Amino acid sequence: MIPRDVEPRLLRGFVAVAEELHFTRAAARLYVAQQALSRDVRRLETALGAALFVRTTRAVELTGDGERLLPLARRVLAAHEELAAAFASAGPRPLLVDLNTDGPSTARTVLERARELAPDCELMARFESGLTYAAAEVAAGRLDVSFGYADGLAPALRARLAHRPVRYEPLAVLLPEGHPLAGRAEVPLDALAGEAVYAGAGNPRTLEWTGLARELLAGRGIALAPPAPVAVGKDEFRRVMAKTRNPVLVTVDFVDLPGSVKRPLVAPVPLSPLSMVWRKGFHHPGLDALHRAATALGAEHGWLDVPPASWRPAALTGGNGGG
Repeated sequence: MIPRDVEPRLLRGFVAVAEELHFTRAAARLYVAQQALSRDVRRLETALGAALFVRTTRAVELTGDGERLLPLARRVLAAHEELAAAFASAGPRPLLVDLNTDGPSTARTVLERARELAPDCELMARFESGLTYAAAEVAAGRLDVSFGYADGLAPALRARLAHRPVRYEPLAVLLPEGHPLAGRAEVPLDALAGEAVYAGAGNPRTLEWTGLARELLAGRGIALAPPAPVAVGKDEFRRVMAKTRNPVLVTVDFVDLPGSVKRPLVAPVPLSPLSMVWRKGFHHPGLDALHRAATALGAEHGWLDVPPASWRPAALTGGNGGG
């Protein structure tokens, strides 16, 4: 049975020996040791289950199977060279980077810095709401990179991905104008007791965000608001939230919306662990630029510093939720 995964190196060595009919000259042509070339030819013969050369102390000749393989091997190597040349001339394909939202965000800041670091690389922004959905798209190869709370993903999905921490994002609450807490500069978590806070409940794309909110609100007398219609775009989101008038859990970078006020949460300061997520084994110069950007920005702004009197999910704190 002919193997489907014969390495091009083995075919290249075979063609060189077939054309030179001399192992020493063929090895010199390929810039390899003669012993290594002989070993590769034997590996190819074993893989094909056929002798390709008749070797004597005075000469090297092709067998019938060797003569049959030679034109086929040349065609395979030509196709391999054509493939390599096509991708070398075209350069890497665009990197598809999901920012989760088209508004301001840590992910957008990282992307913009990466574009500065790699101006010849095309990094294309995409906007998928929720890491649960986006991570599945990354795993399937329809997206390359996304950002969000990676530890909140289902274990089976997370096992297919690589991720790195980027920032501990402070959380805030979006309040309708006229809400009793809207006049405060900061909102202590306990001040939300008796409220129902919206955090994407019922949206299958944002399960990781809803899970983080559920953990944060548990035991504080704060309810998780029931599902609301999934809004696409800032205008629809503002309209739905104005109708329900529930406080909304957001990050401090969340876009300001007419008819609402955004207030940072304190006592404790809740932190959402933002990670960059990509497929295991995936390589791209744009991904390298994103890594460099995240590292530089994290150092400049202390993104991974944990302030005192803060809260993080139990997955990051050994189960106590403290800073």
